[in-house]
Amino acid sequence: METSNRYNRQIILPEIGEEGQHKLAKAKVLVVGAGGLGAAILPYLAAAGVGEIGIVDDDVIEVSNLHRQVIYKTSSVGKSKAKEAKLMISELNPLVKVTAVSEKLSGKNVLTLFEKYDIVVDATDTISIKYLINDACLITNKPMVYGSIFRFQGQVSVFNYQNGPTYRCLYPDENNNALNCEDAGVIGISVGIIGMLQANEVLKMILGIGEVLSGKILVYNILNNEQQKYDFDKSELQSVSKAIFEEKYNNWEVEEVNFEFLLDEINKDEVLFLDVRNSDESPKISLQNQIQIPLMHLEKEIEKLDKNQAIYIFCQSGIRSKIAVELLQKHQFKNIKSIAGGALAMKQLLQEIKI
Repeated sequence: METSNRYNRQIILPEIGEEGQHKLAKAKVLVVGAGGLGAAILPYLAAAGVGEIGIVDDDVIEVSNLHRQVIYKTSSVGKSKAKEAKLMISELNPLVKVTAVSEKLSGKNVLTLFEKYDIVVDATDTISIKYLINDACLITNKPMVYGSIFRFQGQVSVFNYQNGPTYRCLYPDENNNALNCEDAGVIGISVGIIGMLQANEVLKMILGIGEVLSGKILVYNILNNEQQKYDFDKSELQSVSKAIFEEKYNNWEVEEVNFEFLLDEINKDEVLFLDVRNSDESPKISLQNQIQIPLMHLEKEIEKLDKNQAIYIFCQSGIRSKIAVELLQKHQFKNIKSIAGGALAMKQLLQEIKI
């Protein structure tokens, strides 16, 4: 009785009915990223009755997230996004099975995770992770529901659907340095609109209704409400084999280190602390052997770095620094690590020891 009452308004739609609701209950969807896009995607999938939802995100909630990641409360700051998102879904719809994975998506865990689900939703804002998701979807034969935001404009598409075009067919250049929300800025409404459009593509695929955005990309501008759809073709040159996948991703694991273990490294000439935040970000960290290159400029200014030095990279909380490590690994830097917790953790420790 609870099931029919909960879903009655969508069951009465002829395109859904009891059969469609049963399809939703059997569906398994993995959402990679519980940030702005995920905050729009997750509640609508759960409310519609998708039977099993997985959430992958290794980040914690910050105050600066709350203007767009509207499923979180101020009291949740500092807590795991994946676990808090799971709690939200469980309260919204206890009929949904939810699995929270509070770890970074990587070459080591991605294939095992993707195998468990029918559809993978890309709710990330990191280019390298989008390629990882795409390539893992190709290996596991899962459709990828793509979304991205740049300031007031968003994009939505579906890749690898029924052997259709992939993310690489649309964006073959893996060295694209597009800015993420933290660097470019974003208004919460943008991620809300794009996230709901992504959720819509998921429901259409599960129900077998409507026209899926496969081989098409929808571009939406919130300032003038204009939207366009562009067609793109499948390229056989962009296929990925299991061997290529394992060689590419299993060698690129980001190593993290706690700042407390690096205190003896401060001011050593053979060591460099690299701040990849923007210049206006606080708290300020001032070490003698430190330079600042914002992540968006890192590849262009890479000649400022010495491959013979040990490089410890930090950002605000430890997310962008991991991206920077991956970027430098592509350029054959070997002795590089990300500082766990970023500048926030570093400042706290420096104050405690009065450096």
